[in-house]
Amino acid sequence: MIIKVLVVFFVIFAIWRTLLKLKKQELRIGEAIVWVVFWLAVAVVAITPQTTDIIAQFVGVSRGIDLLVYVSIIVLFFLIFKLIVKLEKIERSISKITRHIALKESDEGKEEKE
Repeated sequence: MIIKVLVVFFVIFAIWRTLLKLKKQELRIGEAIVWVVFWLAVAVVAITPQTTDIIAQFVGVSRGIDLLVYVSIIVLFFLIFKLIVKLEKIERSISKITRHIALKESDEGKEEKE
């Protein structure tokens, strides 16, 4: 029972932080909606864990906790993939900017010598 109360308080805190980030425009509306729905789902699962068993049976998994683990792993791998792709894009942008600055400084150095 105590864990349910703690999870609900954490969910309230997480939704509050999400809405603050939305207000500060650190999150887009779509992202904020996804996070709020996620945290609400966490609260529902914490309060009524048998709901995961019902969903698990529907998709063909034996227990609700197994379904949560499977989905969590899939989501985490997807998020890691997205982060790696984003990091590679940032690295390419930094390389492009660095080359541009180096060429510009090189041209300016040649002009000063002349």
